[in-house]
Amino acid sequence: MRTYLVTGGAGFIGSNYIHYMFKKYHEDIKIINVDKLTYAGNLENLKEFEARNNYVFIKADICDSETISNIFEEYDIDRVVHFAAESHVDRSIKNPDVFVKTNVLGTLVMLNAAKDAWENVDGSYVEGKKFLHVSTDEVYGSLEDDGSYFYENTPYDPHSPYSASKASSDFLVKSYIDTYGFPANITNCSNNYGPYQFPEKLIPLMINNALHGEKLPVYGDGKNIRDWLYVEDHAKAIDMVQELGKIGETYNIGGHNEKCNIDIINIIIDTLAEILPENDPRKNLVSKNLITYVEDRKGHDRRYAIAPDKIKKDIGWFPETMFKDGIKKTIKWYLENEAWMANVTSGDYQKYYKEMYK
Repeated sequence: MRTYLVTGGAGFIGSNYIHYMFKKYHEDIKIINVDKLTYAGNLENLKEFEARNNYVFIKADICDSETISNIFEEYDIDRVVHFAAESHVDRSIKNPDVFVKTNVLGTLVMLNAAKDAWENVDGSYVEGKKFLHVSTDEVYGSLEDDGSYFYENTPYDPHSPYSASKASSDFLVKSYIDTYGFPANITNCSNNYGPYQFPEKLIPLMINNALHGEKLPVYGDGKNIRDWLYVEDHAKAIDMVQELGKIGETYNIGGHNEKCNIDIINIIIDTLAEILPENDPRKNLVSKNLITYVEDRKGHDRRYAIAPDKIKKDIGWFPETMFKDGIKKTIKWYLENEAWMANVTSGDYQKYYKEMYK
């Protein structure tokens, strides 16, 4: 049985990855989920796995080198999938310190623990061990609206404390690959969407606000463009890179779904109007009149677009979910899981697990 150490597994992408892996491999793998349970970590996302013999949750900070090293000593870790990161740009602008600590120092701690556990006396590594560092397209900076794309060899040009901290963590991983021959890969992905996303991010925020008749805030002119990737497609890509990726390589993971922010909001409103039953009182609350333009975010990148050519050519992965299908699935999930959203927006989701994992 192969053992995976997943950092940040209680977060949005991490929890979706765990769902995907158990759906694919069932009892053939073991997952050790390490999460600090900050505001973005929600164990309700993984409640169905709590009783499984092949799932272990450990509340820990990835910056705690002693605890992380002890985990590697206790479990024979075959794969590390490193999601854990502070990721909200607005929060990084207000408090960059915590982003540098978690995203840079935390990655260093994870690299050192894995290196110490996997390295042989002669400097080689135990066969089959792999470390995957999950990063973002934001490290590349901003593109003009000219049809250009980010490629794996695009120079880094981060514009926010968040993207700068992720760029720094990427360089750390690259340095361990080059200096120590460390068995790692880096993936840089575009904006994810889907179930379990914390409602500070654009899509769940707009869904929740629209259902309650609250304002839908749009930065600047709303014409900032992002490439949207359905989160299950991302989980599949990560698994394929772990199994088929060449050690030391970076792979860009994109959705081929470029959309302006304002278009995303209009699609959400139209889809809600289509899906909600006629007798649902919220149907009358959902309106484009809720759209409210606000002062633009500082350092707001204009456009991101990833070319996933390399991962398709080398590994065979491609995005399977078109945005028109993925957004409908996502909205339906939030409508069917109103209790989850209510617990998250109220903060109640933290109370039970905070008591359990004091």
